[in-house]
Order: sequence, then structure tokens, then C-alpha cells
Amino acid sequence: MSAPERIPPRSVTPVDLLTDGELTVRGRIREASNAALLCTVALDGREASCVYKPVAGERPLWDFPDGTLAQREVAAYAVSEATGWGLVPPTVLRDGPYGEGMVQLWIDVAPEAELLALVDGEEPEPGWKAIGFAEVGEGRTALLVHADDERLRRLAVLDAVINNADRKGGHLLPTADGRLHGIDHGVTFHVENKLRTLLWGWAGEPLTDDALRVLRTLDEALRDGGPLAARLARLITPAEVDATRARVADLLTTGVHPQPGGDWPAIPWPPV
Repeated sequence: MSAPERIPPRSVTPVDLLTDGELTVRGRIREASNAALLCTVALDGREASCVYKPVAGERPLWDFPDGTLAQREVAAYAVSEATGWGLVPPTVLRDGPYGEGMVQLWIDVAPEAELLALVDGEEPEPGWKAIGFAEVGEGRTALLVHADDERLRRLAVLDAVINNADRKGGHLLPTADGRLHGIDHGVTFHVENKLRTLLWGWAGEPLTDDALRVLRTLDEALRDGGPLAARLARLITPAEVDATRARVADLLTTGVHPQPGGDWPAIPWPPV
């Protein structure tokens, strides 16, 4: 009699863990504007920390439909994955202790060289890009700058695609392995131009060859019947999918990073 066939253990991916794992609330992240809960999620012997944002805890916004922020966070992850850049942590939509919500893998931040700074003078030093002038008290102003960093530049392209209305400094999470993640994408994908970010340093400059290649990939994936279009259709409205497709096409046509439009505050407040 032959021995029974051994079935190899299941390989649990971060998305599997977030989607199917047992979610346990450990505490609340008080700095968040909407309900954000620190949790652990466990599946098949694997455990990780994560953030759970229930739809029931979302505060109404005047310019976004109620109860849609969680879906927008997941849609931002879908676009990030389609770029191949991996800028948004694994993010899913699932049921939890307080109802349906967004669940996102927790990212441990590693100390590294600053990505943002306030400096004296009219122009940034080499290796930095100017954002604008900020009041620093007692009638003084300083130049707000961000690093001329390829990871930030990729994030600026992603924000232009998803129409991110709230890219703050606190949403930038560098890790020990040299990667950079962006979080908090609830106010994205609006059909009107809402781009509001700290990453204006490349405004009007030509897009890199890498960015153009990625945008062509997105353009293909967003066509009717394309995989990204189908995924987004389950998360945002048809008009918002069309607007995303149009933003990608516009970036490919102009070949440059977008500039502030003037009809919407260009920098979020508070900026950090």
C-alpha cells in the first residue's frame, strides 16, 4: 500500500492573509481623521499587523460620495499593482468586526535621510526640489522642499493618475529595504481635477522613460475589457474609471508632469 500523498502547505500571500485571516482589533490610531483601527490578522500560522478602516467610521465629505473611501483605497492599490512599482501596501476590502472596510498591511517605517525639509533661501540645494514657501512664525518664511528621489517621482506619477487630493508628508513611509510606500488614498479618483500634493517639484518637467512605459501599460489595462478597468469597475463609478483613463491618456499626450491647475488648493493642509 502506497503512502498517502502529501499536500504541500498553502503559501499565504499578504493579500490572502488580509482577505481571509482572522481580524483582531488591538487599538485605535487617534491621529486619523476617520476611524482607523490597528489590528492583527492571522491565517495558517502566519500573522501580521494591519490597519482596518470600517466604512461605518468614515466622516462625510462635501465633494465625495458617502461610504466610498474604503473602495477608493483598494482602487489605488489596484492601480499601484498595475504599474509594477508596488507603491501602495497590500490593501483589500472585506468584512470586519465593525462591518465592511479597508484592510491594509501595516508598514514599519525605517529612519532614513529626510524626504521633506524647510530651508532658507530662494532656491533648493542640489538633490532637492522646491514645493513653495511656508510661514514658520514671527513673520518668517522658509522654502519647503522634497528630495529629488526616484521613488517620490514615481509616487507623483501615481498620484496624477489616481487624482490624489491629499498627498501629505505623513503619508510617505520609507522602509528598511529601501522601498517607499504611500498610504491614505481615500480621497482619490474624483472626476474633477483635485490633485493636491507636496510632490510638485517635477511639475512641467518631462516624464521619465520609465514613467512613460508604465503609463502605456496602464493605458492598455484600462481599455474596455482590460483587467484594470474590470477591477476598478467593482470599486468606483463608470465615470470615475473613464476619468482615470483620460488622465493616463493626457499624461501620455503631454509627456510632462502635471502642474497645479489653480481651481483647487495645490498643497494639502496641514502639509505633514
